[in-house]
Amino acid sequence: MINKRSTTLSLCLALLIVSAACSNSTNPASTGKQEANGTTKAIPKVKLKYWTPDRGFSEQIREEVDRFNKTNTDNIEVELTIMAENYPQSVDIAFSSNQAPDIIRVNNVTFMPFLKKGYLDPLDTYIPAEMKKKFETVLSEEINTKDGKIYSLPNYGYTHRLVYNKDLFEKAGIKNPPQTLDELVATAKKLTEAGNGASFGFSANLKSSLNAIERSPRAIAELSGYPGYGYDFKTGKYDFSGYQAIIEAFRQMKKDGSFFPGSESLDIDPLRAQFAEGKIGMYISISAEPNVYKQQFPAKIKWGAALPPTIDGNIRGAIGLTQAGAWLSLSSKSEHKAEAWKFLQYLYGDEVLNSYYEKGLGTSLVPFVLSNAKKPQLEGVEGFLPTKYDTLQPASPTITVDGMNYGDAFLRYILDGGDLAKTIADLNQRYNQSLDKARQSGDVKLAADPSFDPAKLQGKLVK
Repeated sequence: MINKRSTTLSLCLALLIVSAACSNSTNPASTGKQEANGTTKAIPKVKLKYWTPDRGFSEQIREEVDRFNKTNTDNIEVELTIMAENYPQSVDIAFSSNQAPDIIRVNNVTFMPFLKKGYLDPLDTYIPAEMKKKFETVLSEEINTKDGKIYSLPNYGYTHRLVYNKDLFEKAGIKNPPQTLDELVATAKKLTEAGNGASFGFSANLKSSLNAIERSPRAIAELSGYPGYGYDFKTGKYDFSGYQAIIEAFRQMKKDGSFFPGSESLDIDPLRAQFAEGKIGMYISISAEPNVYKQQFPAKIKWGAALPPTIDGNIRGAIGLTQAGAWLSLSSKSEHKAEAWKFLQYLYGDEVLNSYYEKGLGTSLVPFVLSNAKKPQLEGVEGFLPTKYDTLQPASPTITVDGMNYGDAFLRYILDGGDLAKTIADLNQRYNQSLDKARQSGDVKLAADPSFDPAKLQGKLVK
């Protein structure tokens, strides 16, 4: 009889995968071993699975995998799978069904959850001393290390910018991108009116609430000096009150009809496709966009990027890079960890790391790349280049909260309205209760830092 649970899990994985690229290239020199009697003994090929959600530059990743498959002399073949936005859930399903990959893409959000679930193996026994020295200044607790062990190394991160349609701005008679929330709301309304039903002023990928909040309101909050993930490092407590004016502004744009219709069901790629066609005036997103509009959705419009607005026009903090600090990790379930490390070592080589920065695929966090690589050349990338207002934020606590998370709570208000002050008070209470429990159990050791100042995060990457 067929195991229904296994079948269901396999179907779930199949549905979650957006695309997969497999290279079957074989290196003839490494497929056999010469025996003493002159015969050749076949050596089984080691096949590795590499999972990543980085769809924005899938061409680059496929080229890296194909090059490794063709050039490695260890008879290793890597199978690449590029996942959908619900990548963390895909990884959970894979580990629970014994279908885990060998190499896992991690970032500043998924690193600690994956580590706590036992998905990652430390790299310390594999990293040569010389290689470790090159990365030692960018190793951070609970971002790529834990309790003195290294689980990942950095490559790049994404800056956040307001992306805007220059053609629609010109049509509406708007000269500059908005710098305050009031200007954001007014600009979105004016763009919508000028679009006359063919285009709309603003959008966000609201289908995924946490991703949408991290991509848009978080950037505004951090640039305004408020904690983007709700955790105030100065007080050691959660406080989502900095989001009040921001979420109210998003609700106002929804009430005004300035949001692109159906935004609540949009993932980021469908949103990008609509923007490329000229149907959306503004949205806030990451520095993957220049490559997206070159390869994935060739833009039919003139577009640009600028710093997101702040609450009142004053900059009191810095925007944390997304998917920064960590990059690739070894799976704890891999049966070929030594071979998987050889692939990681190849990807962490100078040539590959330099290529990400030089092609404008992300802002490098590695000092030797920033000092040696050429400046990126890609249309639109100039608006995303790091400034003193881009930074690597410290890691917020990883906790499990009972009830609705802040992404779902804020999305509900944006779409349906309600009592936002009450919603924020409820979030603060529940998040701090969970934080207290995590501290009591020893899962969270992070304490209040009275000297913490979000303005001091400015200039950490670029002066």
